[in-house]
Amino acid sequence: MPTRLLAALAGACLLAAPLVPGIPPFWFTLLAYAGLSAIVVIGLVVLTGVAGITSFGQAMFVGVGAYATALLTTRAGLSPWLSLPAALAAAAAAAWIIGAVTLRLSGHYLPLGTIAWNISFFYVLGNTDWLGRYDGLAGLPPITLLGVPLLESSRVVYLIWACVGLCVWLTQRLLRSRTGRAIRALKGGVVAAESFGIDTARAKIVAFVYAAVLAALSGWLYAHVQRAINPTPFSLNASIEYLLMAVIGGAGSIGGGVFGAVLVTVLKDQLQNVLPLVFGTQGNFEAIVFGVLLVLMLQRAPDGLWPLLTRRSVALPPDRGPAPRPLPPRPAAAPGTLLLEATALRKTFGGLVAVNDIGFSVRAGEVVALIGPNGAGKSTTFNLVTGVARLTAGGVRLSGREVAGLPARAIARLGCARTFQHVKLVAGMSVLENVALGAHLRGSAGPVRGALGLDGPEEAALFAAAQAALDRVGLGSARDLPAGSLALGQQRIVEIARALCLGPSLLLLDEPAAGLRHREKQALGDLLRRLRQEGLGILLVEHDMDFVMALADRLVVMNFGAKLCEGAPASVRSNPAVVEAYLGSAA
Repeated sequence: MPTRLLAALAGACLLAAPLVPGIPPFWFTLLAYAGLSAIVVIGLVVLTGVAGITSFGQAMFVGVGAYATALLTTRAGLSPWLSLPAALAAAAAAAWIIGAVTLRLSGHYLPLGTIAWNISFFYVLGNTDWLGRYDGLAGLPPITLLGVPLLESSRVVYLIWACVGLCVWLTQRLLRSRTGRAIRALKGGVVAAESFGIDTARAKIVAFVYAAVLAALSGWLYAHVQRAINPTPFSLNASIEYLLMAVIGGAGSIGGGVFGAVLVTVLKDQLQNVLPLVFGTQGNFEAIVFGVLLVLMLQRAPDGLWPLLTRRSVALPPDRGPAPRPLPPRPAAAPGTLLLEATALRKTFGGLVAVNDIGFSVRAGEVVALIGPNGAGKSTTFNLVTGVARLTAGGVRLSGREVAGLPARAIARLGCARTFQHVKLVAGMSVLENVALGAHLRGSAGPVRGALGLDGPEEAALFAAAQAALDRVGLGSARDLPAGSLALGQQRIVEIARALCLGPSLLLLDEPAAGLRHREKQALGDLLRRLRQEGLGILLVEHDMDFVMALADRLVVMNFGAKLCEGAPASVRSNPAVVEAYLGSAA
């Protein structure tokens, strides 16, 4: 069933509920709590489902928002609406500080770090006198709308679900924006994202802060609905429950997050009523059921229940506005201009010398092929040139500028684009969106413009450039397909289109012909020849010698990390040292 139809049905049910006689007020209260949880889980969709950052600390940010508004309204005399910006700002500041420290961690250390922060926050609340210790704060004023205090659950539920709708709208806009694509690119690998100009540390912070702000909005609503707060709702258990909602509903989609929040909230209430009757005693037996349910979900439906209901494919961002203005092209280098000069490149891993004093150059309008047996150090050399790996010694100059030691995103900003030996696409994004990631540096819209939908003309231009790059490589008809559904050879071509979308002057291709059929290789060769004629410099790593010999102007041969020889294809082909390196001395 389409997502919009499900959302429309849910909204209609919510609007019609007060008109149905006999509905107990408790169900409105339960629906209100489901909405409060949904706001937090929408933030978790961005943070965990999209950015891949597992957090067990979202209840902490709910607490920051709740306690900030409680202090401002009870002790500073502000109205709830005036305290809202301060509560959101407090959560954003806390998330920025905590994220700057915690997001440096990786693997299981990152979620453990968020657990530590949440536990610490809980005990700070419970042991601080001016925060009311474990008794908390009481006497909070209710939210007033158009002069009417929202005291009954049948009234406040509309405000809560209006906030849910606002969060859904903002999050959809954000994820379809330039910043949203940067956040989504984190799942394709940090190395790849940095290589086409994305500041991955900033993208993680943006996702972390955004999720915290939504959590604080939920905390603000909760505080004025309850009109009294204490540390219990902001404990680690609450954070685990929010994450459970995201996993059960489907952490990869906004609809899944909302669905999971409603499902778990209602199911928890019903289990608390039924299970004590089944077991004949009181206890938190619903935790056992949720544990079993979580294990079954991870085994049978790891993407959650929402995709099973909607069968939703990758969505293409809608066309925003009239025909776009084309992005300004990068100034082309004059033929023969020295683009890349690598001098005495050296890379060691302990006692292993992976690259040993390699040097070569690439000029505008030239194709240079870096060849050698497996394990010769070719891909490592690529990583040294593009800033993915740090040099042990040597120098790299791009267009006359020394770039050794610069991060990959800074080197991409200088007009150097690359592909990878092992394809690095974001499988859940469409082909067009993956290619548009290559144009990240050619846009400037930030998260606020993206979330508010103020980036329409720029987005249209970026996607027009992405479409042009796809048409150029012959995959324009595949624009709407999920990138992960393409064959390996097609995925390599998509990577080339993404690199071209940067508007580079230097193009580094790591085994681009691997997995391609004969006709596809011919088409790739024709494309690279056209790019050479347009003035691009191309550095190529490839094992298909027929492809290389027909295309390259110069060959640089590596063996055991060292430079074996350099020259025109004809001279290199007949070089005895090259023959021995590839075939062995007996041959």
